[in-house]
Amino acid sequence: MQCAIVIPARMASTRFPGKPLIDLCGKPMIQWAYEAALASGVTSQVVIATPDAEIAEAAEAFGARAFMTRLDHPSGTDRLAEVAESLKADFYVNVQGDEPLIDPETIRACAQPLRDDASLQMSSVFSSCPDEEVENPAVVKVVTDRKGNALYFSRHPIPYPRNPGQTTVKKHIGIYAYRHDVLLQFAGWAPTPLEQTESLEQLRFLENGVEIRMVEGKGTALAVDTPEQAIEVARLLAQRLTT
Repeated sequence: MQCAIVIPARMASTRFPGKPLIDLCGKPMIQWAYEAALASGVTSQVVIATPDAEIAEAAEAFGARAFMTRLDHPSGTDRLAEVAESLKADFYVNVQGDEPLIDPETIRACAQPLRDDASLQMSSVFSSCPDEEVENPAVVKVVTDRKGNALYFSRHPIPYPRNPGQTTVKKHIGIYAYRHDVLLQFAGWAPTPLEQTESLEQLRFLENGVEIRMVEGKGTALAVDTPEQAIEVARLLAQRLTT
């Protein structure tokens, strides 16, 4: 079964313009995500999808294949869908370019359900949510059914602990695997009400009846959304390099 890992990245960012190329311990941030994707062993077909020539040039400098995409995509998944029109695979794994600390094991965990079950259209990953992150709207939470399929994603703490101790809060890790056909369908669907309310693109799949199988993986210590987070991630990477 053929798989491709696609890393969407763009220079435009409200809080941190140019972040994919920020230097982290001698490498651009996007390279750390690329190397983790290769280290996962899921596939040798790892590409970077970007509308920016600067990112494409940097990718090619460290040996990655870059796909130039349109500038107007509203989400990373839409960008992947454009790539999927020309890069053929049975399924695709979306690894975020602003997750330089992502564990290769998490990438493997995301891909495995689609390898194991041909009926599944999509999968993603969760980890235990630390208490200090439960109220943070930047940390997305997910609740699942007994099969492990996502019931809902929210920036709000879910489930509400009316009866504490019944379940744990699950933190959603923003990595996805999708079949080719459902990825192309996504690009043809209009943004949905819940997606727009929460600003979470994965809700577009749920609102159109697509099941998302959730599996447990390793949480990342920190994604990069701000310059301050980049400084902390550089510190963590430097620690990793010396241990």
